Amino acid sequence: MSWAKSLIRLSTYEVETLQKRLAEISDRLTQAEMKLVFLDAEGEAEAQNAREDLENGWFQPGFLEGLRVRKALAQAEIDRIALEQLGAREALAVAFEEQKKYEQVAEAARLVQVKELARRETAAMDEMGLRRAGTQR
Repeated sequence: MSWAKSLIRLSTYEVETLQKRLAEISDRLTQAEMKLVFLDAEGEAEAQNAREDLENGWFQPGFLEGLRVRKALAQAEIDRIALEQLGAREALAVAFEEQKKYEQVAEAARLVQVKELARRETAAMDEMGLRRAGTQR
């Protein structure tokens, strides 16, 4: 039965490792999304500055082009992390399935042992009963 406990322990470790990895990926995704939000806010602030000060308006097209490029890079990073997150979720689901299989195999082996023990106890009790019945005649 120790082999089953070892397999369960290993699969539990793998699940925990994958959960940590998924949490790290989720944190990176959140940070990347926040970066995009900050870029949007920066663009709004610059647009407001351009409306208030006409001299800043001359620099507006260059700033907007740079902002567009930075936002495209941030979105590409978000998309890449989202794909990585999807892969991590799938790996975690597979690890959970394997862990469940090991637990089911261990439980089935335990039930077989319990059944065998009960069968042996019943056989011993039957034999004792037959011996008593044979000596009482």
